[in-house]
Amino acid sequence: MPISIRLARRLTLALLFSWPALAGEAEHWSLQDYQARFPEQQARSEAFSQRIRAPAEPWQGIDNRPVRIAMLSPGGQLSDYWRRNHRSLSARLDEIAIPYRLDSHFVAQHSPIREQERLLADILAQDPDYLVLTLDSRRHRVLIEKLLVRDRPKLILQNITTPLKAWQQRQPLLYVGFDHALGTRQLAASLPALAGAPVHYLMLYGTRGHVSLARGDEFIRLMSGNPDFHLRQQVYTDLEPEKTRAAVLQALSDIPELNLIYASTTDIALASIQALELAGRKADVIVNGWGGGQDELDALRQGRLDLTVMRMNDDSGVAIAEAIRLDREGKTDAIPGVYSGDFAVVTQDTPLAELERLKAYAFRYSR
Repeated sequence: MPISIRLARRLTLALLFSWPALAGEAEHWSLQDYQARFPEQQARSEAFSQRIRAPAEPWQGIDNRPVRIAMLSPGGQLSDYWRRNHRSLSARLDEIAIPYRLDSHFVAQHSPIREQERLLADILAQDPDYLVLTLDSRRHRVLIEKLLVRDRPKLILQNITTPLKAWQQRQPLLYVGFDHALGTRQLAASLPALAGAPVHYLMLYGTRGHVSLARGDEFIRLMSGNPDFHLRQQVYTDLEPEKTRAAVLQALSDIPELNLIYASTTDIALASIQALELAGRKADVIVNGWGGGQDELDALRQGRLDLTVMRMNDDSGVAIAEAIRLDREGKTDAIPGVYSGDFAVVTQDTPLAELERLKAYAFRYSR
């Protein structure tokens, strides 16, 4: 039964009262804990990963009614992750040759709440078969919990690979993305050799929520046992370039020995570099990227960014397409609860041939 506009507006109105960040990582299973608790997930995930890396297999379904997919993603970010997700999803569906209609919407991080309500209500009123959106803050969670109790639309949560424990009995069709904690561990393993010692660092978060916990707080936890690393300040930038630049300039004034800025997103990394260049300090302060999109890779080749953990970006869109195909073919048991794509750490010393090889795969559908 289609979701009425009245119900859709009731669901989105719940967001008004639920802005605080998720209570903490205790609410989530890590990807490793999830697979340990549900052992069948490991084999299912490995088979699904092979499907993602391989060329598409032709559509085998008997229902040729176009699949209706709605995709709601954050907009206004410098990172090309979200736009590439859209392109890789579309390209893989085309390659599979499954009939579909994809309605993609982007919403600014700080857009007025009424604007977000109207957009979500309009999307739900169209009664899509699948709804692709993200889970970062508690307002997202409230909406998703309202939808999980219904048979449609089926939910796919992007940019999160840590299942919520409270949803154990009724999880989304798929959590999909790149495990933030794993990427952070790879950065943490690479930075000591690059930064030397001692390291005095500034932690720059994005917005309060799951991503900041998994990328920022996880890095602090990992480095807390390293006596050469000293956390000096922590700042939430809300992904605002001016706020990021101001935080960096203030930290440079407060901490003359500052020699590392840990940036938890692309926007933060690029704004930090601008501030360092303005202050004439880029040569002696290391800045990491997070994600390895085209803007980060350009900054890396220019010698402005020191390193990044690069997502094999199109894995995410391909995984969404393959999950939808398997579900439509009646093979839902072949879909893992969580899919996490691959990473590679790249630095200014990464050979150009290797970087081009990684780009060719990471952006194979979204060039």
